[in-house]
Amino acid sequence: MLSFEPMQPADIPAVVEIDRRSFPTPWPESAFYRELTENRLAHYYVLREVPEGTEEGPGEVVGYVGLWVFHEEAHITTIAVRPERRGQGYGELTLLKAIEAARRLGASYVTLEVRVSNTVAQRLYEKYRFGRVGLRKGYYSDTGEDALIMTVEGIDTPAYRRFLEARKAGLTARLGHVRCESETRPTD
Repeated sequence: MLSFEPMQPADIPAVVEIDRRSFPTPWPESAFYRELTENRLAHYYVLREVPEGTEEGPGEVVGYVGLWVFHEEAHITTIAVRPERRGQGYGELTLLKAIEAARRLGASYVTLEVRVSNTVAQRLYEKYRFGRVGLRKGYYSDTGEDALIMTVEGIDTPAYRRFLEARKAGLTARLGHVRCESETRPTD
C-alpha cells in the first residue's frame, strides 16, 4: 500500500538520498530539517510504500514534495521520485497529492520552476494543466540554466476537482489505494 503523509525528521536521510540521485546540486540535509522545523510556510510530504505487516517498519520513501503556501498561492519548491521508480506513476501521484494538499491548505493556484531541459517533468506538469507563464534567466546556479515558471490556476474550482478525481481514479487502478494522513507539524 502507498501512503502520502507529512514528512518527518526521520524521513530526511531517505529524502536526501533521492535528492542526491535526482538533481545536479542536491539540498543539504540541514535545508530539509530547517524547512520542517523553522519555515511556517513549508509543507513537506513523502510518498511511502508501506509494507503489509506492521512489524516491518514504516516502509520505503518512494518520493517527496515540498510546498510553500501563502495566501492563495502554493509554490512547489522541490519534487522527486527514486530514479528506479520513475515512469511508473509515482511522480504523477506525488504531484496530484501535492495539488490536493495545496487546495486543502487554501491555495487556488500552484506554481513551480522547472529546468528548460527537463521536458519529461514539463510534460507531467502540462498533463495537470500547468501553463508556461514566465522564464527565470540563469535560475539554476550550478549550470546557469534557465527555469520555466509554470502555473495552474483554479485548483479550488469544481471543474478542476473533477479533473483531479478522474486522474486519481486512473492512478488508483494502476498503483492501488493511497492512504493520506492529515497534515501535522512534526513534534520532534
